[in-house]
Amino acid sequence: MVTRTKTVYNIKNFPDIKSRLFAWSAQFSPVAWLDSNDYPHHHNAYDAILAVGMHPQAQWLNSYNALQNAVGDDWLFGFFSYEFSNAWEQIVPTNPAYISVPKLQFFNPEKIWLLQGDTLTALYSSDANADEDFAQLVSTPPLDFTESKAIDLKPRISKSDYLQHATALQQHILRGDIYEVNYCMEWFAENVEVLPHQFFNALNSISKTPFAAYLSMKNVHLMCASPERFLSRKGTHVFSQPIKGTAARHTDEFLDKANAQLLKNDPKERAENIMITDLVRNDLSRIANKGSVSVAEQCAVYPFSQVHQMISTVVASCSENTHSLDIIDACFPMGSMTGAPKQRAMELINRHEVSQRSLYSGAVGYFAPNGDFDFNVVIRSLIYDAQQQYLSTHVGSALTAAANVEQEYEECQLKVEAIKRVLANKVATQMSHGTKV
Repeated sequence: MVTRTKTVYNIKNFPDIKSRLFAWSAQFSPVAWLDSNDYPHHHNAYDAILAVGMHPQAQWLNSYNALQNAVGDDWLFGFFSYEFSNAWEQIVPTNPAYISVPKLQFFNPEKIWLLQGDTLTALYSSDANADEDFAQLVSTPPLDFTESKAIDLKPRISKSDYLQHATALQQHILRGDIYEVNYCMEWFAENVEVLPHQFFNALNSISKTPFAAYLSMKNVHLMCASPERFLSRKGTHVFSQPIKGTAARHTDEFLDKANAQLLKNDPKERAENIMITDLVRNDLSRIANKGSVSVAEQCAVYPFSQVHQMISTVVASCSENTHSLDIIDACFPMGSMTGAPKQRAMELINRHEVSQRSLYSGAVGYFAPNGDFDFNVVIRSLIYDAQQQYLSTHVGSALTAAANVEQEYEECQLKVEAIKRVLANKVATQMSHGTKV
């Protein structure tokens, strides 16, 4: 067990300290930043968490066995890529990987900052001085933006190809091979230089989602504005919060409430949500105490900055001796990003999508020293490979028997337009003289 020095600071201006803390992290590598954006109803243990630097005696954890042995010794931050599931789902990815990442990658940080209300707690594992760092971070100005031209994202497949694949998947649904499948497409830009810290800041300021994450590990940077929790463990309590169902927000309060009510009563959206909720119940039952799996909340509609989301909460209890990775094994990848039945849906995803998902549809989060964990679903995100100068995002939607593939294509266009607007309006391009991040 790693010993950490704990230092607690009382703060008066929460938004100011949070912005300065994130800006201060730009000098470090690796970096993990998890931000709940003060969102209610989501049971986050902290308002924000920052982990920076590698513990002096630690190495990257890139293998399942190494991670399994490390969980429970100290804090670990990192990700599971979507392709991580291949290890036990016996699915061999056949599509090209335009961004190459390990199936999993975690690090044991040197410095951790936990922000909760008016308290900022430093957990340090080395001789570094938390007081000196605190003095430095409170004097660090919040991130500024540099003017530049927009980055143009291109689709990996054409509309006709999308419709062809989506129709083929729907035929599998009509034949009874599957009931639902999440079909995704990639948008990308090549030969671009990006300031990941600045872009995430812009994305997060617009979206303000409860599972936002910034991850900088080696050459790969994730900028994630996720509204969805994959899975969390607190002692013997385990819960998941799948999302299926989206409706636009409206500036008019009456119309906004009407849109939320229409979503709540939409039979197609409810059917999709219930189907995935049942899949999550089945996944959790693999590790749960008998009879403990239940749906705490079904098809609840919550407001976010830009959309209303239909969310269900599935809870279960497990033995305190159950290894945290066994819980993740039972549920990964998440049902909301695969389909039902999961195994067959994943096989068809591999056949009909044209690139590997990489970090998209994976999960980012942390393991605490006691084995507790919290992971999001990596959606509404950009991934940047600094070495290849390659920027990527995926968008997708759920196909069912009742789906209209033309409308599903348009839904994907709407989702990517939100990302493209941020790229057009906020600066993400690094100037030729550069800024070290």
